Amino acid sequence: MGKNFSVNEMIRKESVRTRLHGREQGISFTEFSYMLLQAYDFFHLFEHHRCRLQLGGSDQWGNITEGVDLIRRLRGVQAYGLTSPLILKADGTKFGKTETGTVWLDPSRTSPYRFFQYWVRADDGEVGQFLRFFTWLPIERIEELERETATRPELREAQRVLAREVTALVHGEAEAAAAERAAAVLFTEDIAGLDERTLLAVFADAPSGTRPRTDLEGGGLALVDALVQAGLAPSKSAARTLVRQRGASVNNRVEDDETRRLGTADLLCGRYVVLRKGRRDHHLISFD
Repeated sequence: MGKNFSVNEMIRKESVRTRLHGREQGISFTEFSYMLLQAYDFFHLFEHHRCRLQLGGSDQWGNITEGVDLIRRLRGVQAYGLTSPLILKADGTKFGKTETGTVWLDPSRTSPYRFFQYWVRADDGEVGQFLRFFTWLPIERIEELERETATRPELREAQRVLAREVTALVHGEAEAAAAERAAAVLFTEDIAGLDERTLLAVFADAPSGTRPRTDLEGGGLALVDALVQAGLAPSKSAARTLVRQRGASVNNRVEDDETRRLGTADLLCGRYVVLRKGRRDHHLISFD
């Protein structure tokens, strides 16, 4: 394929030029030859599937147009490229499978709950753009949500609507409703109504541990001991103080009895107990 490309033309491409002059290490041969591979990919799609239009992000414009030129030179057929502006994350980096903080459409890679939470955490400055790009909401509704964000940002109504709409589009209405409910009960005793998959998704990023189920038999496991072993209190005396001050919760139920013991009746989904200190510090215990 190389004889069909001009090095001079490749060097003039924005994607190559910026790497040649904008970085101390320059550009590797692999990076330089990438556009040949992508151009051939477009040619292959045309040959085997009669594909004449390739879509991509604006950073792929040079690679796509090389494919358009290759198809024209080898087959005399006009192909086309269509690019759109890149959607950037809040830190200014692009989405991609090699980037950190990747959001996957596959529920086995990013659960519907975590997918929902990603959109809920959208910055105020980007939520309007996301509503335009990723939902079918009428522009009047989007503008209304933008006004609400400007006047009452603490409500995060635009983010919740965005999360609901995009999760329903990708995973279906039932999963969107389940994710929204899970978010709503995160700090309430209704957490007991979550199914196991959703419960684990909710606390996927929380510290967790495993204990033998026999700990709950007989007299049960002292809450004070559980708090210390979970790292929510540095000592038993500190744990007792935490409980007396109503700073400890079991399955989101505030406890004030320092003699409280955990038993099988406390298990969620027949296996788990969620301990919480204050508002944010959670620990998920699995009793196996």
